[in-house]
Amino acid sequence: MKKNYVSNSSESVRMFKSDFMEALSKVHWTVPLYVFIPIIGFLCYWAFTHTTVTIAGFFGLMVAGLAFWTFAEYILHRFVFHFVPKAEWALRIHFIFHGVHHDYPSDAKRLVMPPSASIPMATILFLLFNWILPEGYIYSFFPGFLIGYLIYDISHYAIHHFNFKGGMWKAIKQHHMLHHYQDPSKGYGVSSPIWDKVFGSDFMKKAK
Repeated sequence: MKKNYVSNSSESVRMFKSDFMEALSKVHWTVPLYVFIPIIGFLCYWAFTHTTVTIAGFFGLMVAGLAFWTFAEYILHRFVFHFVPKAEWALRIHFIFHGVHHDYPSDAKRLVMPPSASIPMATILFLLFNWILPEGYIYSFFPGFLIGYLIYDISHYAIHHFNFKGGMWKAIKQHHMLHHYQDPSKGYGVSSPIWDKVFGSDFMKKAK
C-alpha cells in the first residue's frame, strides 16, 4: 500500500520563509479554548439580555447550532480541504490549509486551526448565519456552532496524540486514522462519523 504521509514526527516542518508567517501557522492546542470560550460566553449573555429568547428556545437553538457544526465539518473537510486544484499557486494554498496535515499528520503545532484563520472564518460565518436566521436567533445558535468547532479542534488533537483504550473515542480515532493511513477519499468526519454513514463515505470496518 502506498505511503500516504511524509513523516509522523511531532515536530513542525517549516512552511514559510517569513518568521512572522511561520509563527502564525502554528498554535498550541489550548489556544482555541482561550479565544472562543469568552466569545461563547458573551453570545450567551447577549441572547438573554438583548433578545426575547426563552430558556427552552435558547437551548434548542444551541443544540441546532451544535448539530449543524457536524454537517459543516463534513462539508468543509470533504469539499474544501480535499479539493485539489491544478494551478501551482492554488496547490500551495491547498498545502498550507490541509495538505501539510496529511504529509505530517502528527505535527503537534498544526492540529488545531490557528486564530489567524479561525477568527476570520468565524466572523464570516456569524454574518452569514445572522443574515439567514430570524432576528436575534444568531446569539443562541452560534454558541452551539462554536462549541461544536471546539469539540472538533480539541478532539482532533487528542485523536492524533492520545491512546484511547476503548469505547466511543477509540472508534472515532480508528475512523480518522483510516482516513490518514488507508484512504483519504473516505472518513471525512473527524469528531463524528455520522455524515460519512449518511453520504456513503464511511469505511467498511470489520465487525468484532
